[in-house]
Amino acid sequence: MTKNATDTKTTAAALAGSFITGMRKRFPNGSQTLTFGGGAFATTVDAAVANLQALVNNRTAVTTAQAAAKVSVDAENAAMPNLLAFMRALEGFIKLTFAANATALADFGLEPRKEPTPLTAEQKAAAAAKREATRKARGTSSAKAKKAIKGNVTATLVVTPEAPAAGASAVLVAGTTQSKS
Repeated sequence: MTKNATDTKTTAAALAGSFITGMRKRFPNGSQTLTFGGGAFATTVDAAVANLQALVNNRTAVTTAQAAAKVSVDAENAAMPNLLAFMRALEGFIKLTFAANATALADFGLEPRKEPTPLTAEQKAAAAAKREATRKARGTSSAKAKKAIKGNVTATLVVTPEAPAAGASAVLVAGTTQSKS
């Protein structure tokens, strides 16, 4: 299992804390010089402890900041739906109040409602023809025309099973019954 960067940093901070405890116990003389890393590092015990303490302090500060940020984000997420609903309602009020005044709407960062462009005579004629063709294709009519239509409707139902048995298909006609034999 691989560790992510946060686990590594937290582990390093915990190890640094253990190093501090061990350094204080095993090297009681803070001014003692330590040379390690093949001579790459030469430092005093107090300086080593200070570096390790900086690592611990940085990790603690980051963890605290992350916890505070999480609390803030959770609070924002909890409040956001109500605040957005309020803002949408306020926007509607502002648009209704200042609908005719583009300058006032601009003060709120809103744009006025765009007026629809009027249709030309050709567009109106084409739309009327299209409506008539649609009504004819769908068989729709006005309420007055529907009231004029009278009559009885007889329904015929034909039922065919998916896998018919040998010579067994059923046909039902309105007003008849079928008996099983």
